[in-house]
Amino acid sequence: MAFSIINLLGASVLALSTFTTTTVAEDTRITGSETKEILTEKSTLVWKGYKVTGSHHGTVDIKSGSLIFKDGVLTGGTVAINMSTIVSEDLSGEYKGKLEGHLKSDDFFGVEKHPTASLTLTKVKPDGKNAYTATGNLTIKGITNPVELEISVYGNKANATMKVDRSKFDVRYGSTSFFDGLKDKAIYDEFDLVADFEF
Repeated sequence: MAFSIINLLGASVLALSTFTTTTVAEDTRITGSETKEILTEKSTLVWKGYKVTGSHHGTVDIKSGSLIFKDGVLTGGTVAINMSTIVSEDLSGEYKGKLEGHLKSDDFFGVEKHPTASLTLTKVKPDGKNAYTATGNLTIKGITNPVELEISVYGNKANATMKVDRSKFDVRYGSTSFFDGLKDKAIYDEFDLVADFEF
């Protein structure tokens, strides 16, 4: 009798497991939706800022992220950025250290209080073969504003470009939006972000 009950329970568990697996598979097949995790160690995020007397550029690490596809078409995604990893690639030595420290300070991104920035795609529109125009919510220093992106997807790789107006995120240092008389010490409000994702 005990052996029969054990057999019955085992069969029930097997049946439930089979039913659950089938349901998930069928749901994925019906919706055609697939979430692909961004491989952070193979992906890069490059920044470039401009000032009256020149420019600086560097990288910042992607903490995590994913892209959502439906029937092979990009429909959404999220990215988290580790702001404490901001580095300059056009300077070296003392000047490199000073710039990186300044960017991490409250004058710019205040990474001690706001170590993570994030982007969530809210609308993605196909714009030709493998190309998309997207809008999203970008959060920096705890402040969220809409941004526009151009995205290209080729196989398991994607490229995204956007311009960010730092004044909208209370990044004030050297900004003519907040200070007068800066002259050649002015730093332009808009900076570029270029992301290369692999997933």
